[in-house]
Amino acid sequence: MVSPAALDALRDAVGASNVVTDPDVMAPHTTDWTGRWHGQALAVVRPIDTAQVQALVVAAQAHGFALVPQGGNTGLVGGATPAAGEVVVDLRHLDDLEAVDPAASQVTVGAGVTLQAVQEHVAASGLSFPVDLGARATATIGGMVATNAGGLHVLRHGSMRAQVLGVEAVSGHGEVVEANLAGLLKDNTGYDLAGLLCGSEGTLGIVTRVRLRLCPRPAHRAVALLALPSFDAAVAVLPALRAIEAVVAIEVMRGADLAIVRDHLGHAFPLDPLPAVALLVEVAGTGDLTAALTGVVALGDADVVAIDSAGVAALWRWREAHPEAVAALGVVHKADVTLRPTATAEFVARVDAVVAAAGATTTLVYGHLGDGNLHVNLVGPAADDDRAVDGVLELVLELGGSISAEHGIGRAKRRWLALQRGPAAVALMRATKAAWDPDGILNPGVLLPSDP
Repeated sequence: MVSPAALDALRDAVGASNVVTDPDVMAPHTTDWTGRWHGQALAVVRPIDTAQVQALVVAAQAHGFALVPQGGNTGLVGGATPAAGEVVVDLRHLDDLEAVDPAASQVTVGAGVTLQAVQEHVAASGLSFPVDLGARATATIGGMVATNAGGLHVLRHGSMRAQVLGVEAVSGHGEVVEANLAGLLKDNTGYDLAGLLCGSEGTLGIVTRVRLRLCPRPAHRAVALLALPSFDAAVAVLPALRAIEAVVAIEVMRGADLAIVRDHLGHAFPLDPLPAVALLVEVAGTGDLTAALTGVVALGDADVVAIDSAGVAALWRWREAHPEAVAALGVVHKADVTLRPTATAEFVARVDAVVAAAGATTTLVYGHLGDGNLHVNLVGPAADDDRAVDGVLELVLELGGSISAEHGIGRAKRRWLALQRGPAAVALMRATKAAWDPDGILNPGVLLPSDP
């Protein structure tokens, strides 16, 4: 149990009303979205500003407890889930939306602001935030920085790191670190601390504010759903799709998996019969998209096109319903991986047999083909049985890919980090962790493998 003195320190830091110890109220904070990762928390605390986050870190140093930063809790690898009695820092009350700077096309927001709130906030200025996720209504900007989230438009705009110009964070020393919150495009004064915090999964500092890069809001969007005879054929059309400047997303879905989604949604897929592979291609821009759409649909065996907002949303629904469809079947094991586009077809050809041998009964593979990021969802093994995911990751490394594309390492993939990055790189990461968080109070047990 947490000591009375530690509880008093938490209450002094954020106010008694913002310290929760009721197990029933804490329960949603102690289990991740998949249901595979869960633990116990000493308390859940809800700071309202940077000063309170700083006070929490100071209290943690003084009383010897650890802190787990948490945003929307939409993670899939246990990276924001307490394990053994840490204090969960719920950052959703850090929800300030500062005025948009139209001259710079930038905005500063609190770490607890949701992606959807940012999108709606900047739209009034004729701008958009180019990172987009299916979990936009709940995913927070701080969590997206911590995991270097990618999403649907990496093909044209890059991942979260490419959009983050500055960060304010509290280090494990209890110091507030401000890295280019002014949003200067040219600032060559030493190490890129904002870039370092992107993807650090809360192990170096607790992000409190973020300066974001914005882009012009496209006046028009359209989506084409293409039928292709095989995954090899889908890969073969990538160069032509990349050459179309208006293409901002290239999503891939397998026909067998679409049958599961169709049954879950309860209505017919727009293409009949179901294709072996379907590509969902989005085009966007300020001008007429007719030429771009013509170029896209010429690459498929059959197509369905949507140019109005309702139609676009309806087609995207088929892609975004994959996670909920597989979740309805049981405990889901997630493997979020990246491969060179030329290696994706071989991976897909082999992965079903690999995971079936490890006990998976259902496998859904879909994702962002434009950047080689595939999401492998497995149902069948028990929640604590990692053999099927291990088989996926072994295959990915054999094909020269990455074991994590955008969800992070979390607790799920710690032992795989050194296999991909090597011992020298992991040693440098440990040294970096020690410099930022010498007492090891920030998200212990996440990202880095156990000490040798």
